[in-house]
Amino acid sequence: MLQIASLVKNDWVAPKGGNISQLCDAAIGNVIAEIGHDGLPFDDMLTHARTIGGNALRQMGFHDRAKMIKAVALMLSEHKEMLYQLSYHTGATKADSMIDIDGGIATLFVFSSKGRKEMPDGQIYVDGNIEELSRDGSFKGLHVATPLLGAAVHINAFNFPVWGMLEKLAPTWLAGVPAIVKPASQGAYLTEAVVRLIMDSGLVPQGALQMIAGSAGNILDYLTPQDVVSFTGSFETAQKLKSHPNILANSIRFVAEQDSLNATLLGEDIADNNDELAVFTREITKELTTKAGQKCTAIRRILVPQQSVDAVIVAMRQKLDGIIVGDPRDENTRMGAIISLAQCADIIVKAKQISTEAELVYGTLPTSAPEKQAFIHPMLFHCKNPDSAQWVHQVEAFGPVATIMAYRDLDHAMALLNKGEGSLVASVVTQSGEIARAVTYQSAPWHGRLYFNNTQSVKASTGHGSPLPHMVHGGPGRAGGGEEMGGIRGVLHYMQRTAIQGHPNLLTAITGRYVAGADTHASGNHPFTRNYHQLEIGESITTPQRSISINDIETFAHFTGDLFYAHMDEEAAQANPFFPSRVAHGYLLLSFAAGLFVEPNVGPVLANTGLDELRFFKPVVAGDAIYVILTVKRKTRRTDEYGEIRWHVEIKNQLHEMVAQYELLTMNAYDDNKGDAT
Repeated sequence: MLQIASLVKNDWVAPKGGNISQLCDAAIGNVIAEIGHDGLPFDDMLTHARTIGGNALRQMGFHDRAKMIKAVALMLSEHKEMLYQLSYHTGATKADSMIDIDGGIATLFVFSSKGRKEMPDGQIYVDGNIEELSRDGSFKGLHVATPLLGAAVHINAFNFPVWGMLEKLAPTWLAGVPAIVKPASQGAYLTEAVVRLIMDSGLVPQGALQMIAGSAGNILDYLTPQDVVSFTGSFETAQKLKSHPNILANSIRFVAEQDSLNATLLGEDIADNNDELAVFTREITKELTTKAGQKCTAIRRILVPQQSVDAVIVAMRQKLDGIIVGDPRDENTRMGAIISLAQCADIIVKAKQISTEAELVYGTLPTSAPEKQAFIHPMLFHCKNPDSAQWVHQVEAFGPVATIMAYRDLDHAMALLNKGEGSLVASVVTQSGEIARAVTYQSAPWHGRLYFNNTQSVKASTGHGSPLPHMVHGGPGRAGGGEEMGGIRGVLHYMQRTAIQGHPNLLTAITGRYVAGADTHASGNHPFTRNYHQLEIGESITTPQRSISINDIETFAHFTGDLFYAHMDEEAAQANPFFPSRVAHGYLLLSFAAGLFVEPNVGPVLANTGLDELRFFKPVVAGDAIYVILTVKRKTRRTDEYGEIRWHVEIKNQLHEMVAQYELLTMNAYDDNKGDAT
């Protein structure tokens, strides 16, 4: 008998008191665990998170937190087999468990990578570009994001005990915010096992993670405006939590991911294509049977052209006939059990509602829930009157249940697609760019994600029901109106965006990156001779001038093959409103600029990896001269041996007017002598 404990501050608290529930193995039916408590010190848990955990995380920078997340992912990867064995109790097959466990670990890896590549090597995130607020450049503005000073309360659903936790922990920790996780009781033994592994590893600071096993009680009463609630679950529960007086009174952030009547659409352009039809029906079968249909992204509504209804029903019957439902431990099983008998009962009630508007064309609608083993076989309905139907567009039977319906034309299809009034994902199988654009323009406002697939992309596609950490997961309307993941977008949910205004010197000090117009300083030697650690933000050199001749322009034109008329035809150049006469190539200026600022000897600069934000402001004609101001803008650690230097580059003419501006990226060694080995 497993005793599912709560992690309260630094201690594990076993189930006790009169509010104890027993949990059963979904496929076998035997009791496997106990969970519950008579009350936990929620106020103390939140205080512990905000002070001990929050302070420790905020002292770290984004890159240090990203490394911590990666270390957790590597550690959990070593324990997957143990987690798979526990996951069988939930009714999940090995393939289902891999989606949950491996998918959760992969999400940690993605956020770790994005944190190191897309966020600064510091503690303050700059969101967007500099805003010029004065003519002389002495007063500017920008937006920054800083970690909230509270805690995140994660209330998770039963269907993904591991991924559901880790996909929220990754952006929360990367933001620098501690979390208290409250898993759904049905699979909490799996969540607890992961939390124990994380805490026993010593990889995360104390207070960065706590866990509630059982009821969340009155924890919402103790939240402050610096806290966040991230909820996954039913519409009814979400509405109850959202309307909590403390949530409303203090405008506490509430991120919700709720029910969703997700749909899939077979395009008219490929309705008679057997290969494309196979792509379509394979996706539906996968979504009906993976996790026994217990996925928030699973397909519930199937939209097909009128002439294709019979063909789709026949194809689906053939595919579903090959699905073996049974004990997930059996390697021949394709679909495991529903997580609990209570959930079976809920599915049956809702399938009966759907049956009042749609005909059952595959499977059997049980009259009552099973008594011990939580198995429900796939059910496929056909709704002949989808325009007047209500239940098929409003009721989600959270299991292996879906409904086919016909559409007359594309406008009708999109009207039906939107009748779900908010979903996490809709998929479209089409080869038509016109259909894809129309669906995007008319249906994207009702969907968090649109997934297009066909025979050209099917081998590389990730699947209708697979939320990716790179992409936004959430949806409008009945789907909750929230967003999770989405790369750095997900991190910003746990940070405060603040507008900062001031002199470039102050903005540079705040952000840790050079803001044009701030004071610079010259070093005693060329910055290309200085290693990563020696270089300082704002360190700068100004090069000598170099004159541009007509011979330079013509030589560059013939050497590169760039014979554009503005460089070679005086009369045509003068007729152009942008040029006074023949002008130097923009890339000639970049090349000459490099010749002016590059230090040629072997040193700590290992490579030029590109340039960003290139803009040309003023043409350069023969007889003009240019010079370069090169300034260290930002430093970012990349590996244990080298880091990235981002240089602010200004090219000016002899009148000190800006000709061009860009950011140059180089990789610089940490060690002075690193470059000598090349």
